[in-house]
Amino acid sequence: MTQQTRIALRNAGSIDPLSIDDYIAAGGFQAFEKALKQKPGELVSELEASNIRGRGGGGFPTGMKVKFTDKADRPADGMKYVVCNADEGEPGTYKDRVIMEQDPHLMIEGMLLAAYAIQAQKAYVYIRGEYADSIRKVEQALKNCYNKGYLGKNIRSSDFSLDIEIRLGAGSYLCGEELTLLESLEGKRGYPRIKPPFPANVGVFNKPTLINNVETFALMPWIISEGSQAFTAMGTEKSPGTKIFTISGDVEKPGYYEVVMGTTLRELIELAGGMKGGSAFHAAILGGAAGSFVNESVLDTPMGFDTLKEVGATLGSGAVMVMDSQRSLYDMMASILDFFAHESCGKCVPCRVGTTMLVKMWEEVKRKKNGNRTVMLEKMEEEADYMQKTSLCPLGGSPIIPIRSAVQYFKNEF
Repeated sequence: MTQQTRIALRNAGSIDPLSIDDYIAAGGFQAFEKALKQKPGELVSELEASNIRGRGGGGFPTGMKVKFTDKADRPADGMKYVVCNADEGEPGTYKDRVIMEQDPHLMIEGMLLAAYAIQAQKAYVYIRGEYADSIRKVEQALKNCYNKGYLGKNIRSSDFSLDIEIRLGAGSYLCGEELTLLESLEGKRGYPRIKPPFPANVGVFNKPTLINNVETFALMPWIISEGSQAFTAMGTEKSPGTKIFTISGDVEKPGYYEVVMGTTLRELIELAGGMKGGSAFHAAILGGAAGSFVNESVLDTPMGFDTLKEVGATLGSGAVMVMDSQRSLYDMMASILDFFAHESCGKCVPCRVGTTMLVKMWEEVKRKKNGNRTVMLEKMEEEADYMQKTSLCPLGGSPIIPIRSAVQYFKNEF
């Protein structure tokens, strides 16, 4: 039986999330105390050696992000920033909420480590406005850190200073994308920026910015404390460490589970108590709305960024929505396409028009009005592919993932 390996969730449920003393008693801030005795460059090297990849969905090497931001030219005012993306708008995903509600000091320690590595003086936590409990607990955790001397001027009698503020999102899915998030954080309308330049060089307030996901920051203290080799010893070669999966749908025990990378979908379902009522597995959506449909042929594929990509699937945020044969794949796809059409900001034509077209095309497939549904599915793929190549931000590039995977694995069912 597959067991959990908890790093980001190691304190979840076992300490009072509002008590910094509980966090310290559980080993909290030991990694940061260790870091203060090292040169910032040593942390950059350690994070790069760990090969940790961003847990927000993209899977970009975090160490490279840290290195790029560290090497970026420091502006005249000397400011560099760290931003924590706690927007978490991907349907089926709630891993970051769990961390913020059950162990908020861990996220803050990760941000401290990242800020020390690049010598940033200011940091922000951008939290979706609907996460009321997360906001309350992170606010209290920040107060605790200031009171204990882990934030503010000359932290722990060192030359390093850092201030962290919370900024709230207003429910836009698009603001989960890092550049759009930065626009919103600055108080502007949540429209995507054109890149390059990337945040490492021109981020918030046009200054070098390191932006990472909550889960990514939550893994950093363990890496610094235990060493990069201990981290790479877990998981797969290209996707080391652990990952939190949020499992929902037709399983007996929906919830959040942290396991080593490379754990299979079958093992995750077993960890979640198996299929509900003993029903047979039919399909799953991996990674939320911007994720991929898979069938039983993927049940024993190791869950990693590259291993899933090899079979036309995606890891994404770690959301796993499990379906038995009673679920309608038509309805699931319709819901996903409606979601994208609703969340499109409308700034660029390919996304604004394309998402609406896909909804209408899918309705034709469902109603079987088009004599050859295969032709319509091919047209949908073509349209989604065009959107991916021409849209300003990842939202316009997202529909191709569920559409292409649905056709790949369930073409005969449509």
